[in-house]
Amino acid sequence: MLGLCLLIDDEVDLTTTLEYNLIRAGYQIRVALTGVAGLAGALDHPTPDVIVLDVMLPDLPGTEVCRRLREHERTCDIPIVMCSARGSERDRTLGFEVGADDYVLKPYSVRELLLRIHALLPWGPQSDPEPASSRVGRLRLDRATRRSWVDDREVALTALEHRLLDTLLSRPGEVQTRDTLLSDVWGLDDDTVRGLGDGALAQTVDTHVKRLRDKLGDSGRSIATVPGGGYRFLDEVT
Repeated sequence: MLGLCLLIDDEVDLTTTLEYNLIRAGYQIRVALTGVAGLAGALDHPTPDVIVLDVMLPDLPGTEVCRRLREHERTCDIPIVMCSARGSERDRTLGFEVGADDYVLKPYSVRELLLRIHALLPWGPQSDPEPASSRVGRLRLDRATRRSWVDDREVALTALEHRLLDTLLSRPGEVQTRDTLLSDVWGLDDDTVRGLGDGALAQTVDTHVKRLRDKLGDSGRSIATVPGGGYRFLDEVT
C-alpha cells in the first residue's frame, strides 16, 4: 500500500470516482463529507499520509479546515492538496496561506491529481538532479525521504516547507526573489507570478518563510531577508 489518503469532500459522485482510482493506485482511503468529520478523520488512527480537501464544504470552509489541521500537533505536517472550482489568484493565495501544499482546480483530471498526491509523499517521484542529501552548516536535508535536521534534531516540515528549504539550501548565497520562489517552489506560471499586483502572492511567500524559520529555531537566521529582493540562504550566521 502507498499510504492512507483522507478525502474531505461533499460531492459524493466525485469522491466515489477518486476513491476508486486511489484504491486502484494502491492507496487506502478514508472519506469525510463535512469539514467537522474531516477534522475528526484526520485524528483517527492511523494518521493519514495525505489529505485531499475541498474548499466548498457544507459546514466549514476548506480553508478553515486546513488552518485547524496546520495548528494541531498531530496533523500539522500532513501534506494537503486543496481542490476548488475557485481559481482566482486571491483564492489560490488564501489556500497556500492557510497551509495547503498544492492547489488543484476543479474539474480536475484524476490522473493529474493522483500524480500530485504521489509527488507530495516521501516515496513520490524526485526530479532533483542534485545529490540525495545536502548539508550546510547545522542543517541537513535528505531529498529521498524528504526529512530535515538541525544538528541531530529532526524538524517536521510540510512538503511545501521542504521544497522551500531545499530550494534555498541548494542555492547558498544567491538571492531568490519572491517571483522565483513562487515559480520554483509553488509551481505558479509566469503569467500568475507577473500578476502579483496587490502583493498577495508575495505575502504568501513571506508567511511560509516565517513558518520555516520558526521551525528551524536558531538556524532559521540562515534564511536572510534581502530588502526589496527576496531571500538568501547564508552559509554561516554570526
